[in-house]
Amino acid sequence: MAEDHWQPARLIPTSGISGQDEAERRATSALLSVIGAVREFGAVIVRPLGAPAGHIDSYIEVPFKLGDREVIPDGILQTARGSRAWTAVIEVKTGSAELRHDQIESYLDLAREQGFDVVLTISNQIAPAPGVHPVTVDKRKLRKVALAHLSWAEILTFAVTQRVHRGVSDPDQAWILGELIRYLEHPKSGALDFADMGTAWVPTREAVLAGTLRAGDQGLAQVVSRWEQLLRFAALRLGRELGAQVHVVLSRKESADPSLLLAAQAQSLVTNGTLTGELRISDTVAPLGVTADLRAGRVTVSVDIDAPREGRPATRVNWLLRQLSEAPDNVRIDAFANGSRGSTSELLHAVRANPKVLIEDPTHELRMFRISAMSPMGTKRLTGRGSFIDSVLATIDGFYAQVLQQVRSWTPHAPQLPKSGKTAAEEAGLDLAPPPGDLLEDTTDGMTTFPTAGEADDVATEPSLLAASPEADQGGSPLDGAALVTWDDAHERLDYERTRMSVASAPTSRHLAG
Repeated sequence: MAEDHWQPARLIPTSGISGQDEAERRATSALLSVIGAVREFGAVIVRPLGAPAGHIDSYIEVPFKLGDREVIPDGILQTARGSRAWTAVIEVKTGSAELRHDQIESYLDLAREQGFDVVLTISNQIAPAPGVHPVTVDKRKLRKVALAHLSWAEILTFAVTQRVHRGVSDPDQAWILGELIRYLEHPKSGALDFADMGTAWVPTREAVLAGTLRAGDQGLAQVVSRWEQLLRFAALRLGRELGAQVHVVLSRKESADPSLLLAAQAQSLVTNGTLTGELRISDTVAPLGVTADLRAGRVTVSVDIDAPREGRPATRVNWLLRQLSEAPDNVRIDAFANGSRGSTSELLHAVRANPKVLIEDPTHELRMFRISAMSPMGTKRLTGRGSFIDSVLATIDGFYAQVLQQVRSWTPHAPQLPKSGKTAAEEAGLDLAPPPGDLLEDTTDGMTTFPTAGEADDVATEPSLLAASPEADQGGSPLDGAALVTWDDAHERLDYERTRMSVASAPTSRHLAG
């Protein structure tokens, strides 16, 4: 029987980590080893970097000569398929340590000289936008060598998503990946979540409140960059828990040139005191909008939902209410109607009591609903209760759990067959009976005649026709009768159509026979 104070043996222990260098070396070795050992996880890391499919070899602290000096990257990853070989130079930072410009450029020079493919940096820094590296380097050094970055938050997300949500085919490899997750979750590993809005946060926030923030102020760019990093971290964190794709919504221009995004956010903060963003979560009804209003001290999250395209306005409001049974009373509902520039707005508890409060004019169709919630904004720079970071993350998580994940898009009902048994034309009141004069004309030339109901039964049981059935050739149906579905109503509808047509043609047949 194990004692309570005994420590279980771990594949990647956190005990014995005595400082920054030890944490960095252990994290590098653990990560690169698991990349090589767990096939599915390794593919998730290296395939986006251009690596071919194949076994991945990993090495740490490999020395190289670069001119008259020695450089020692934290790691090397290699894989090959056929004649194609691929090599990545790895630079790792843990804890609060940040990547250094001169070090990255040295590794780019090394990779170019050695014919390697990519330099991959790993740290707790989160890039402010996809394809943007946290450190600016000389672009001339990127002509033959790619530069990529992964945050520890991204790596942990990839690991959890693969292990928990997608699965690992080999049980031993699944256990190994679980050990890496356990290690990275430990505070001593040095793999940290996004935890700091930066040194410029407090003076920039105070300048917003005072109305003195200007576009050229020092620190504005840092705050905007940290906001974008926070949004990306929120997407990673939510995706890690959901096992779904979550990403920050960017326009095509912003994706092509992230500086446009940062400039727009800076202008918004100076002009309106707000920072904004949208998260797209797989299989949800619409993107989740996020606005941090530094002047009002509020974080607002919202989602826009198209109203049903049929039914009275009250029916459309009730459709929404049925999906918000778990939403807090203070969630706000805005209803937008066709032909109206504004909207009607009420808190959810008032709409629950009287859905008509959202209907300004019953003759105008409701086209869209906006569901939003405001929460107090934290002001502290770091994490914890009362911090800006935690207030944003908690608001996103809470709104998703109690509102967004409960709501589904409206879909129209499938078109319905007439329930009376008549044809659609008859259901609409059309008189399909042939004129009496038509019954006296000889119309045999080119006319297809239909058997009467009794004749149809005779045809159905004709031995020669039954013999042509594949099942008859095999001695009967291969299916058990209990597994067959009989569509009696549909058969009756067909019988009705056949009978109606045969009745219409019967007088002509009798006239010709006479």
